[in-house]
Amino acid sequence: MRKPAIIIGMGEMGSVFSRALLRSGTPVVPVLRGNDFNEITAEVPDPSLVLLAVAESDVHATLDTIPNAWRPHLALLQNELLPRDWEAHTLSDPTVISVWFEKKKGQDYKVLVPSPVFGPKAEILAEALATLDIPALRLPNSKELLFQLVRKNVYILTTNIAGLLTDGTVEQLWFNHEQLAREVAGDVMDIQQWLTGGAPLNRDALMAGMLEAIQGDLNHRCKGRSAPTRLTNAIRLADEARLAVPKLREIQALQH
Repeated sequence: MRKPAIIIGMGEMGSVFSRALLRSGTPVVPVLRGNDFNEITAEVPDPSLVLLAVAESDVHATLDTIPNAWRPHLALLQNELLPRDWEAHTLSDPTVISVWFEKKKGQDYKVLVPSPVFGPKAEILAEALATLDIPALRLPNSKELLFQLVRKNVYILTTNIAGLLTDGTVEQLWFNHEQLAREVAGDVMDIQQWLTGGAPLNRDALMAGMLEAIQGDLNHRCKGRSAPTRLTNAIRLADEARLAVPKLREIQALQH
């Protein structure tokens, strides 16, 4: 029997990965809110994988408490994730997957585009997802991972923040309000460039990547519940970086 996988957080996303891992023959040990990590580590000191599937807002607090024995096996999947997030916890080589399938309560998952994955545990995740016909794109290096993470951030932030004005679907945003989408994406890329160290981004490729994702599910809603928080956080980062981000500030002003 294969070594078990630990899944920290058994919400919508954790449930999909749990099902996938079980179907691939990997036993799953769930870690729920309030569980004692040390007790579980004593029972499973050397897992095949430790998947952090908690909410975005809980990522850093949870990473602070990951047992040392689990750190080499860690895999991350949260939105708005960048290397600075795991480097802040002295993690140098985690497995990271940019999830491009949606899972809502009471509904099965819906794939937009293949989910890029890179790191020591990439094969475990890709093999497991394949059992559910969820495509994963194995990446060749960390440079490509960075591009894919920024691409996902540009898609999420652009559609959510622009959606505060347009609401509707991503198809309606792009085909009826393309200039708005491009201006928001430009501001978002300014912030992403600062967050990733200041090196120029391939903005044409990022826009193409965003459009591919839009076409992957034209009926995807722009404005999720977290859209106002994403805008607030983006403005906070822009202020910290002393970036103009005029379209984001204009949208913020219209929210009051």
